[in-house]
Amino acid sequence: MSMAFFPMALRARETGWIGFAVAVCGPLAGLFLHWLAGPSLGGFPFITFFPWILFAAAVGGRLEGSLAAVFSALLCLYFFIPPIHSLVLIWPQGYVALVSFGLVSALMILLTDEAMKTNIRLSNARDRLHGLNQELEHRVAERTRELTLLNAQLQAEIRTKEAAETQVRQMQKIEALGQLTGGIAHDFNNMLAIIMGSLEMANRRLDKGRTNITDLLDSAMDGAHRAATLTHQLLAFSRQQPLAPAISDINGIVSHMAEILRRTLGETISLECVLAGGVWRTRVDPGQLENAILNLAVNARDAMPGGGRLTIETQNARLDDEYAAAQTDVAAGQYVLIAVTDTGTGMGAEIVARAFDPFFTTKEKGRGTGLGLSQVYGFIKQSGGHIKIYSEPGHGTSVKIYLPRFTGDLAVAATVPEVEPEVPAGSPAEIVLLVEDDDAVRKVHVNMLRGLNYTVRHANGGPEALKMIQEQPGIKLLFTDVVMPGMSGRQLADEAKRMAPDVKILFTTGYTANAIVHNGVIDADVDLLQKPFAFDMLARKVRTVLDRA
Repeated sequence: MSMAFFPMALRARETGWIGFAVAVCGPLAGLFLHWLAGPSLGGFPFITFFPWILFAAAVGGRLEGSLAAVFSALLCLYFFIPPIHSLVLIWPQGYVALVSFGLVSALMILLTDEAMKTNIRLSNARDRLHGLNQELEHRVAERTRELTLLNAQLQAEIRTKEAAETQVRQMQKIEALGQLTGGIAHDFNNMLAIIMGSLEMANRRLDKGRTNITDLLDSAMDGAHRAATLTHQLLAFSRQQPLAPAISDINGIVSHMAEILRRTLGETISLECVLAGGVWRTRVDPGQLENAILNLAVNARDAMPGGGRLTIETQNARLDDEYAAAQTDVAAGQYVLIAVTDTGTGMGAEIVARAFDPFFTTKEKGRGTGLGLSQVYGFIKQSGGHIKIYSEPGHGTSVKIYLPRFTGDLAVAATVPEVEPEVPAGSPAEIVLLVEDDDAVRKVHVNMLRGLNYTVRHANGGPEALKMIQEQPGIKLLFTDVVMPGMSGRQLADEAKRMAPDVKILFTTGYTANAIVHNGVIDADVDLLQKPFAFDMLARKVRTVLDRA
């Protein structure tokens, strides 16, 4: 039997029923072949049955081979050994032939079965030997790698341990979720108490015919501004605030802020700006960077109640692979460094570890929300940068901000826009279509736009707005919310541009949901006014969009 036959026979033996099928069908096939041969096999009655007995023993075993032999003997006795069509034997020829057939068949069955079993044992032994060889080779190779890389692994484990400790500290921020929720509820309740109480008192005064409600309205507006600031800080901390990054000159931004910072710090604190020459450009939102620097300066001022010195330093820096591996979410490379250093009271290691946690503050009650550093941290991380605090009690604090170096075209650098002193108004000839799904918000925004002298049309969703654009082609500006049920503001703007290519688009939203902001950056072709916004902010933004060529 060929080597290819053994795997097939082994699979047949595993099934069980194939051997019995061959034991039954094989002799019948031998009988058919004998009839085909005719008289030429007259003296060899058993010869066509031997291959099937052998085959049955190979694919089944001794029992199946014996069954094939008995069945073949019966067929021969009946069809080929005289007397024909009878199972009676003639002495001595019939008995000699039958005994000879039985002995030959038994020998064939035994030899075939033993050969198959021997081959099966050899095959299993080869498989086990091959598996053992593979396992041995794998173990030798693994041990060789372990011995070769042992020293490197020890060093890597040290770095991994340090990184894991940092990661654990970061993961501990999850535990601050309760503190975050409680802080938000506490601050918002206070602000709502101011707003609701002031408006209710104003309403009572008006009911009594008194018109001196300016102080109450100012108080309500202050509470609203504080609530808006809190939402922006929370978005910054969660890295969800929409950014408008531009190629920025850090030295120019710091120089522009110097006078504002001096007024903020007061006379008891001296400000020193150490600006290195040839500082690289970086791509960052300049307005948000100013807020971050101002936040750090205010924290430094509070840490120096008796006065001191605040130093803002800029320079080029490189974070190597070793430093990046020891930190969390830091990529090695070239960065622009802004270091804000004070000579204040400093902080211990436990406070430094929690400094970026939301609503965590060491200031006395009423002097801080605990969101300043959280906001800075979220903004820097959203900008692809890194921030690190170095502090020691009694020796001051240094906060270092690393922003990635921009290596593209440096033809245009960001400048800080000057705030216009007057609120620009519109004219009744300029039609603004306002789309807002919240009825109360839509009513307020309609009144604000009409207060700026614009002609206002308003809709509560995209389909209604598109119908208005089709019916009134003179609309100059589509002022739409981004997140709306059914058709989003972005989808509405695209369809409106298709229907009226000259219409200007201005988006507004409290949360962008990636409709016009991708990876935290506002799309290049988008004008966005974040909710909530003040009257003058709306006036300037609408005027800017309408006047743009």
